[in-house]
Amino acid sequence: MSAEELTDSPVPWVAGHIRRFVETGGQARPGMNDLLLTTRGRRTGTLRRTALVYARDGERYLVAASNAGADRHPAWYLNLVADPAVTVQVGSQTFAATARTATAAERPRLWLLMVETMPSYRGYQETTKRQIPVVIVEPAV
Repeated sequence: MSAEELTDSPVPWVAGHIRRFVETGGQARPGMNDLLLTTRGRRTGTLRRTALVYARDGERYLVAASNAGADRHPAWYLNLVADPAVTVQVGSQTFAATARTATAAERPRLWLLMVETMPSYRGYQETTKRQIPVVIVEPAV
């Protein structure tokens, strides 16, 4: 992605978290695995940035499209399904990556990694009828 203008999440607490992440060089919540994910809006083409908790699976980053247990997928997830080319910031490092939804065969093990990282995901899954997608983010080569 180029140096186009970024639009941060319209959700006030997420926008505040993004601001703290940027101000602290990625240390907004010490001890938490947070990253910034930038996707391209599927309808507008605008670069959109959100903050997410991640788990690691080798060199890959995992995020959950939990939307706090809502019955609809978060916009960032719909954006990366439409265009899997994303930008990720972990700490002060920013890199291009490709994102995809874990397959049915991959998901059980990866979901456990997400729940170990953020136990509240288990409760989120219990409150929604949809299966919360696990997204695999692989740094571009």
